[in-house]
Order: sequence, then C-alpha cells, then structure tokens
Amino acid sequence: MKFLAIVAAVALSAGAALADPVEGVWQTQVDDGSFAYVKMAPCGGPKVCGVIARTFNDAGEYKSPNIGKQLVIDMVPQGSGKYEGKVWQPSKDRIFMGKMTLNGDRLQLAGCVAGGLICKKQTWARVQ
Repeated sequence: MKFLAIVAAVALSAGAALADPVEGVWQTQVDDGSFAYVKMAPCGGPKVCGVIARTFNDAGEYKSPNIGKQLVIDMVPQGSGKYEGKVWQPSKDRIFMGKMTLNGDRLQLAGCVAGGLICKKQTWARVQ
C-alpha cells in the first residue's frame, strides 16, 4: 500500500513538472482601446493554445463577442522559451504565422507575414 502512495506522489509531481511554462492566464497589451485575459493551455501533443477568457476597456470588464475564441493557435515549443504556430488578430479577423518568446512573467507574441520578415508584436504579462 505504501508503494502505491509513493508511485502516485511521483506521478503527480511529474505531471506538475511537465506543465508548459506558458500555461496560465496572460494579459494582452491594449489594442484598439481594450485588452484581454488569454488562458493558455495544452491543445494536443506538445502544442499550446490561448483562448480569450475576459475582456476589458476604459470602463472596465465587458462581454466582447470574442470571449471564448482562440487567439493563440497550435504553438509548438522550439526550445529556449520560443514557440511557433499561428495567431488570430480579431480586428482584422485574420490568422497569421505566429511566434512567442517566454521571458519570466513576460510573453512576447508576434503575428507575421512574408515568411516571418514583417511582424507586429505585443508583450503580454502573466496574470496567473
């Protein structure tokens, strides 16, 4: 019985250790007068995705029609805190090639065109 408890404890700690460091909630930069909280979580294999969880403007929290939509799509870890996948830009309703770089509690996102030569960047802050 004690052996099973040890195995369970090791399995639980290994699961926590395997969590991707970008998992959690991130606050976007202000864009077009508003910002969002994006929940980053696994979305198949090593991929990480981000869904808009809450939205805010000058008046406070509001119910944007974009809540629940995927903003960060299929980001695959490349090592050294770098990720590649896709990002959705709500204001243009377009999906772009995406890159992310994690640096502590800051996450730099870029939506790119022309094979990654031209990128629009934002820096997000960890909320949780």
